[in-house]
Amino acid sequence: MRQKQRCLWVSDDPLYINYHDHEWGVPIHDDRLLFEFLVLEGMQAGLSWITILRKRDNYRKAFNNFNAKIITTYDQNKIKQLLNDAGIIRNKLKVQSIINNAEAFLEVKREWKKFSNYIWHFVDNHPIQNHWKQSKQVPSTTLVSDALSKDLKKRGFKFIGSTICYAFMQATGMVNDHTTDCFRYKELVKIK
Repeated sequence: MRQKQRCLWVSDDPLYINYHDHEWGVPIHDDRLLFEFLVLEGMQAGLSWITILRKRDNYRKAFNNFNAKIITTYDQNKIKQLLNDAGIIRNKLKVQSIINNAEAFLEVKREWKKFSNYIWHFVDNHPIQNHWKQSKQVPSTTLVSDALSKDLKKRGFKFIGSTICYAFMQATGMVNDHTTDCFRYKELVKIK
């Protein structure tokens, strides 16, 4: 059986392969899932994405499946419980940022009706279709991720620099950065 050609960053870890083959670069418009990715990308700061993927289910359990309304009600006892949870990254600033970002997320939803309306307007509501031949051509930031980061920070979001924003854009399909030799590129480039 012929091996599928994938982006070079994908290891032989089944979790990574599944993430690449079924999630990375697929356009997401579901607000809860967008919030989940925004949180997880922020948690990745200083760590590898596979570390976060391995803890993803733990994060879902610890943070009420990323229900922002519930997260905004967390008190000091809940924060203490989270900081003792070995299943997540036990960094006080990162844990506090999730609560903070839940509040900012809900404020954006009030203004834009849906968080996806706000996020997707940065790319004119259509995925950016890049055509990279090699993974070394893929940038870590762009003018769009710079603008998104700046606006999110203005709205009070934390752990949301331009590199994190670009990774979020890639993960949620706002940009298709699969290399042209990857089997997913051909599937996702058709999405308008």
